[in-house]
Amino acid sequence: MFDLLISSAHAQTATPAQPAWVSFVPFVLIFLVMYFLMIRPQKKRMDEEAEFLKKLSHGDDVYTKSGILGKVTGIAEKVVTIELDGGTRMKVLKSHIGGSAAAIFAEPKK
Repeated sequence: MFDLLISSAHAQTATPAQPAWVSFVPFVLIFLVMYFLMIRPQKKRMDEEAEFLKKLSHGDDVYTKSGILGKVTGIAEKVVTIELDGGTRMKVLKSHIGGSAAAIFAEPKK
């Protein structure tokens, strides 16, 4: 019985060893999938948002990331003043501007 275990152990080590780089292939594949499904789209969204904030100007209808709609009345380096209905003005961080409110009210394409 003991002889049988030893001979099977020798048989397992007799197979040719695979190269070391083969064990990294699954990790590389997982990283590529993560990159194309998560990292790349997020970076694209961030670039589009940064471009929108650069083009932001007085009179634009915008919404904040918390869901407030208003019209831009003032722009500073980091702060945007938006006017809400009724003439109320509110200062918001520029980074919290979500996008153009015109896109929300646009009719859906058929």
